[in-house]
Amino acid sequence: MIVRPAKLSDLPALIELAKSTGVGVTSLPANEDRLGARLAWAEKAFAGQAEMADCDYLFVLEDDAGKVHGISGLIAAVGLREPWYNYRVGLTVSASQELGIHRQIPTLFLANDLTGHSELCSLFVHPDSRTGLNGRLISKSRFLFMAEFPELFGDKVIAEMRGMSDEEGKSPFWESLGRHFFKMEFSQADYLTGVGNKAFIAELMPKFPLYTCFLDEQAREVIGKVHPQTEPALAMLNGEGFRYQGYVDIFDAGPAIECERSQIRAVRDSQVLVLQVGSLGDDAKPYLISNRSREGCRITAASAKVAAGTLVVDAATARRLQMSAGSSVRAVPLSAREA
Repeated sequence: MIVRPAKLSDLPALIELAKSTGVGVTSLPANEDRLGARLAWAEKAFAGQAEMADCDYLFVLEDDAGKVHGISGLIAAVGLREPWYNYRVGLTVSASQELGIHRQIPTLFLANDLTGHSELCSLFVHPDSRTGLNGRLISKSRFLFMAEFPELFGDKVIAEMRGMSDEEGKSPFWESLGRHFFKMEFSQADYLTGVGNKAFIAELMPKFPLYTCFLDEQAREVIGKVHPQTEPALAMLNGEGFRYQGYVDIFDAGPAIECERSQIRAVRDSQVLVLQVGSLGDDAKPYLISNRSREGCRITAASAKVAAGTLVVDAATARRLQMSAGSSVRAVPLSAREA
């Protein structure tokens, strides 16, 4: 498998992929106009023809036959064109010495605090392709791209994780809060934000702090919790240094996790090496490897080993990267335990 920049010609394959995501993957709606527009901006971003506020880098996971199996996105800076909303989970203390009452009440504050941060988004791999190194490749490839081109991104990177919803797509948090202000199903609001209709958030959401004690028990319990299907992705990002810092999604209360870009493990530990093609031996381990290109970016995950300033790979890996011996590559062990 290889990760490469998405192109307009990938639209039919990505529409089919989006149809299988279900509710909760907000930034990947099965909408041809929206996805087509994103692909057009992605092409401009990779070509260096877009301002940072408009740069939406989309990557696809492709097999040797050219079939697309997954997608991931990397937005250079959120909230620079339109407001970026989250709830900040805070605390309100109510106390009366005379009555002997002291209460600490979690409170939700509508905030734009994450404005300007880069965002990991739109991660999805077809269920039939969630094997081997594929999931880690399509997700972590974005880190090698950021390591190579740090000037294109913010100092901090965030990822909004999918919150809790049931098998029918109903969110306990939405049912207890959002429905009262929007009068629509969670899936519809989720879709509208995904196709870019976000103005209604500012128009309809309450601006005052919300006391969580007014929510029902189910809604309170899911604040900052991820959907079971998202737990592997959360664990993987935790392993790269991402942590929950008290911000949640305003629709399903899923956590927004964050990390300083320079402190992401795959960014911090990546190194530039000379490619060598040869025999790997028993000491090879999985590496994430990039050809260091922007518009012609190609990234793969494969067995490799570092030897005297070189990265030794087999011929198939070099062919996937479209590189030959002596070329310069950026590489990092695929995970911390393999470093």
